Amino acid sequence: MPMHGPARGASDMVPFAACFPFEDIRIMALEHADVLRAAHLARLGLSEDDAAHYLDDLGRILEMVDQLQALDTEGVAPLAHPLDATQRLRADEVTETDQRDRFQRCAPAVEQGLYLVPRVVE
Repeated sequence: MPMHGPARGASDMVPFAACFPFEDIRIMALEHADVLRAAHLARLGLSEDDAAHYLDDLGRILEMVDQLQALDTEGVAPLAHPLDATQRLRADEVTETDQRDRFQRCAPAVEQGLYLVPRVVE
């Protein structure tokens, strides 16, 4: 996987637990059984071979989280989106004609402009 910027050695990394002020936090290595347990909790069918593959992938993801936790974000405002963009909205205008009467004529049951449906909850 290509990295952007200069390669960093193990001495440049700050452990994930070092980013928290709590003394008793211990970050344990992810194990094969952890992947199988997470898959079971998520109700995913996962073979032993797939679990081994995901173990490697999740390990790399957790390593990346460790690297991100080591970054100094003091004074950086949180973002909802990285781009300063606004949602383009269409004008709130009626574009169709009212066809309620036409649709209700073909409905099986209508009362006072409302569709009547069978009760599904007793």
